[in-house]
Amino acid sequence: MVKTVDLPLRVFEDLVKVSEELSMMAKKPISASMAVDLLMEIYRAHLNNPCALDAFSQQLKSLNIMTPEEFDKYWDEPVRNQTQKDKGKSRKR
Repeated sequence: MVKTVDLPLRVFEDLVKVSEELSMMAKKPISASMAVDLLMEIYRAHLNNPCALDAFSQQLKSLNIMTPEEFDKYWDEPVRNQTQKDKGKSRKR
């Protein structure tokens, strides 16, 4: 059964780019949903290594992770606002 997932635009655009890159590597079409499946398989394969799992867990614990609402707001923010913020940062140097 197919389920729909809402993704912030930037995440979706990145997913499309990844599926295009995978398509070039595979020399056959890879859809966005296939890319998600492949990325999850890579994630699981990587974390089958106990050392990798431990290191990844430690990194997650130490990150200041946004709430889902903050994440959606940040990623849905218009690119223009991001550009203005970047310009402000470069002036402070």
